[in-house]
Amino acid sequence: MYDGKYPKKRYKYTLRFLKEFVKKEDNILDLGVSNPFSEILKSHGFSVKNTSGEDLDLDTSAVKSEEYDVVTAFEIFEHLVSPFNVLNDIKAKKLVASVPLKLWFASAYQSKTDERDRHYHEFEDWQFDWLLEKSGWIIKKREKFTNPVKKVGIRPILRRFTPRYYLVYAERMR
Repeated sequence: MYDGKYPKKRYKYTLRFLKEFVKKEDNILDLGVSNPFSEILKSHGFSVKNTSGEDLDLDTSAVKSEEYDVVTAFEIFEHLVSPFNVLNDIKAKKLVASVPLKLWFASAYQSKTDERDRHYHEFEDWQFDWLLEKSGWIIKKREKFTNPVKKVGIRPILRRFTPRYYLVYAERMR
């Protein structure tokens, strides 16, 4: 359960961004299983349903429903082999999504203990823009932001001023 504290800077930043485009009466489908951020959205009065953990590379049926006004996808597309398929199949008219940016000083994440928790992609902003446009979306707003970590070292210092996340709001063009 969400306790009122933002465990990560990105939650606060993402919530502020989302509130610019999504109304509380909008029906939201959040890609991925229930998570701390979907609980934050619910605690702020948004109507959110999560997908069930299905492999969205193989089964895009969840996004084909016409009952959702908005699809949200926060740090999920990098886990898909082919994010184009799910993006192309979304029936909702609005999309709010974020992806981790490719950083020159850190390689893509791969869990050593969970084979489902790996990044097939870490995007440059132009790559994600291109993917969205090719799958039928028009980007209306985009932002990059940092996510500093409280560690010592060269990489933590670089993370203080190097954007780590790319956040977009897009609308269906067809």
